Amino acid sequence: MTLYFLFKFLHVLGAIVILGTGTGIAFFMLMAHRTHDVEFIARTASVVVIADAIFTLSAVILQPLSGGLLMMLSATSIMEGWLLASLALYAIAGLFWIPVVFMQIEMRDLARKAAAQRSALPQRYDALFRRWFAFGFPGFGATMAILWLMIAKPF
Repeated sequence: MTLYFLFKFLHVLGAIVILGTGTGIAFFMLMAHRTHDVEFIARTASVVVIADAIFTLSAVILQPLSGGLLMMLSATSIMEGWLLASLALYAIAGLFWIPVVFMQIEMRDLARKAAAQRSALPQRYDALFRRWFAFGFPGFGATMAILWLMIAKPF
């Protein structure tokens, strides 16, 4: 196994983790939200925050490191069009993902408080959930476009 192959494997694995964890988190959070069961939402949001911290954050850190090493080992110029577009999309995805992390933490805390008080979720939770849901589309869309650019390298 060459060093290039190892870093390419880690880079692809990072992309899989970002897309897979993002999809899983979105699915489970949406399904929990639809139940209107405050305790279930609180438990699910707690797991979502942990999963994002462990899996997504690790992959988000791994991607530029492994990508930079792949560029160096393959002598790929940072001026390649597909690479510049990928980096711009990575920044866009980050601009949507970072606030989502804080929204998830606040939604978790609001759901925990409501569950402890045996009350309904506050309006703030619903507003956060709608924003969280909306932020998922450009964030996830950007990561899907990056994946396509990594594979196709169209320009």
